[in-house]
Amino acid sequence: MADSPTHRPALLQAAPALGPVVRERRKSQSLRIDDAAALLGVSVDLMSRLENGQGTVRLDKALAVLDGLGLTLMVLPKEHPWAREAAASA
Repeated sequence: MADSPTHRPALLQAAPALGPVVRERRKSQSLRIDDAAALLGVSVDLMSRLENGQGTVRLDKALAVLDGLGLTLMVLPKEHPWAREAAASA
């Protein structure tokens, strides 16, 4: 199976870069933004701000959305092989 953007690691270097990853994952699950928000226990406003990289979103809320969509956040040293691999493919 070829890697789709939702199946390969994404190296995010700015907070707004998280939004497109979240939106793509939500859409890949055929969820409307209001349905996703209800399922994840967050507001539509929060989902919209997260997906559009606007305003602020608390880290615990962002992590809850990621978890609910089957995503995870990893923090690695920049020199870690996975981080270098993701940077090379970006």
